[in-house]
Amino acid sequence: MMTAALPDGRSVRVWIGVPEDSYIAKRDLDTVDIELTLIGGNHLAAVNTVLEADQVSEARALAREIVAGLESGDLEPTAAALEPLADQPR
Repeated sequence: MMTAALPDGRSVRVWIGVPEDSYIAKRDLDTVDIELTLIGGNHLAAVNTVLEADQVSEARALAREIVAGLESGDLEPTAAALEPLADQPR
């Protein structure tokens, strides 16, 4: 989990990982999500990625890329803005 300071002053939590699912055993989960949440506030976006659960370094690199984009204002904190990054093989 990382935090990004948006140009408008808000702070966003960037989380990339395997989400919990009460219907599926943890060992059977391989979907990796990106989730953006305002610190102390609302959920902003969630998208599935093409990453696999064992791609830890790739997930960290993606999180850094998202934080940099959010902080510079080049990336909006929306699912639509995250989709191209989420769909990019790494």
